[in-house]
Amino acid sequence: MTEWDIKKLRILRTLAERDTVTATAEALHMTPSAVSQQLTNLSRQLGVPLLEAQGRRVRLTDAAHLVLRHTEAVFAQLERADAELAGYLAGDAGEVRIGAFSTAVPALVVPAVAALRRTRPGVEIRVREAEAAESYALLSAGAVDLALSLAAHAPTARDGRFTRLTLLEDPLDVALPPDHPLADAADLRLADLSGDPWIYGGSGPWSEITRTACEAAGFVPEQAHSASGWTAILAMVGAGMGVALVPRMVSGRASGPVVRVLARERPARHVIAAVRRGSESAPAVAHVLDALRRAAAGRP
Repeated sequence: MTEWDIKKLRILRTLAERDTVTATAEALHMTPSAVSQQLTNLSRQLGVPLLEAQGRRVRLTDAAHLVLRHTEAVFAQLERADAELAGYLAGDAGEVRIGAFSTAVPALVVPAVAALRRTRPGVEIRVREAEAAESYALLSAGAVDLALSLAAHAPTARDGRFTRLTLLEDPLDVALPPDHPLADAADLRLADLSGDPWIYGGSGPWSEITRTACEAAGFVPEQAHSASGWTAILAMVGAGMGVALVPRMVSGRASGPVVRVLARERPARHVIAAVRRGSESAPAVAHVLDALRRAAAGRP
């Protein structure tokens, strides 16, 4: 029977995700030579070539991709085994590390942690702020146990590494300067702002979300200023420098600009929770997911 080495399979999976031996070594806290040696040994154990040279780099062979398809099922089953063992040994106790984008921390994570302190005091939460796309790399590498991200930058549902749960549809409101001529308009639409200067990030999910919403309304927003932090964006809007789309998670706390609900178009972003497939069975992870669901359901 073929010998399957879990440690070496994890290295192979990380190489598939990180693309280079050097990046794989950094992610796993190994040296590049150790990564190469482990993969050479795995190839010998399985009896098939796993890597082939491509210029100065390497790429996975078809046999390696076949192995990885089966590996995902193996790792999911191991996560379930760890979850059952954790439940047996610790009951409702355990540590859950959450990677979350900035606006999700006060809006979802903090209320969930507060609720768990009352109902599940044995569950300890550690929070790590991370960009939406980065959280999945942290989850895959085992650096966090649960990732909060946006659907626009989440792996597809076909990705066998993760179990995903849509937590929240977060409406997008428009922030206007206090003296904007449409600040009190009865039926404001995005298209009404097509000629205004817009403020949004130069890259990343929020840039894409803003452009997509405006393009659906029939125009391409003119980016007058680029910023990624909501404090900066709202300060510039309040100073009359432009308009911006703002998620309800943020707009509810805005004090300078005028915030208007786009009732007719109802643009929104979707907040996703993800765990490594199989780990959702762990009692502590299940409690955190439930607390996040409740926090999301309690939002306006």
